[in-house]
Amino acid sequence: MTNIITAKNLNKSFGSFQALKNINLTIQKGQIVGIIGANGAGKTTLLNSILGLSAYDGDLNVLGLDPYSQRDELMKQICFISDVATLPKWIKVSEAIDFVEGVHKSFNREKALAFLAGTTVPLDKKIRQLSKGMIVQVHLALIMSIDAKILVLDEPTLGLDIIYRKKFYHQLLEDFFDEDRTILITTHQVDEIENILSQVIFIREGEIALEANMEAITEDWMMLNPTAQNIAAARALSPASEQTMLGRTSFIFNGKSRAELEKLGDVSRVNLSDLFVILMEGK
Repeated sequence: MTNIITAKNLNKSFGSFQALKNINLTIQKGQIVGIIGANGAGKTTLLNSILGLSAYDGDLNVLGLDPYSQRDELMKQICFISDVATLPKWIKVSEAIDFVEGVHKSFNREKALAFLAGTTVPLDKKIRQLSKGMIVQVHLALIMSIDAKILVLDEPTLGLDIIYRKKFYHQLLEDFFDEDRTILITTHQVDEIENILSQVIFIREGEIALEANMEAITEDWMMLNPTAQNIAAARALSPASEQTMLGRTSFIFNGKSRAELEKLGDVSRVNLSDLFVILMEGK
């Protein structure tokens, strides 16, 4: 596969605060990548560097370009949504379509109008008159009508209810994503994107705590619910995490043999939210 984003010893500081610390990562074409971390972990700073919105130290290559010095060229190949509040509230839906058509040569007006025709979004209404769900649909219509190679989503469903969040990701996969496009997502609703991710990057205090594809995480990380008589034996295997709830103790292991753990009880896969807690606590 083709590497479209590579970072080597990427650093970013704001005064005495170092937001990114020696970031090294590789992202390939056709991947859906989750960038996950607590508030202030460095997720948005990393995205801003990739988008060329912020200067940085180290080496960063996006689609063969230096994103900061060649941002004008890079923006011809990238779309970006930060959240549902980014569209100007005073602009009409039809005017938003006119604007994007005027600034982005890869925008397909007919495709955007066809998408909106299948919704209840009125073209003559201003953004401030729309519901959050409708604004999401406008966002989708705009981004899915641009022939971009990379789509960057920074908390794209913030403030939406679960129905619109699910609809957002479903339409994104159905109408935008293919093997030639790459999507980067940051979100706090980790479990909702888990099943669509091909790669995950956990960031903690400006450093990468874990970068892996989802297949590797499924193989390396496992949850064990041991029988009562095997709790001590499970604890002796040095789990990454231990939790007791409603009288039942469970353990999370990294790099242990599944066959070995199955001798002690029931073994299942670890979800990303559990892994998030472990990695953010630094255990």
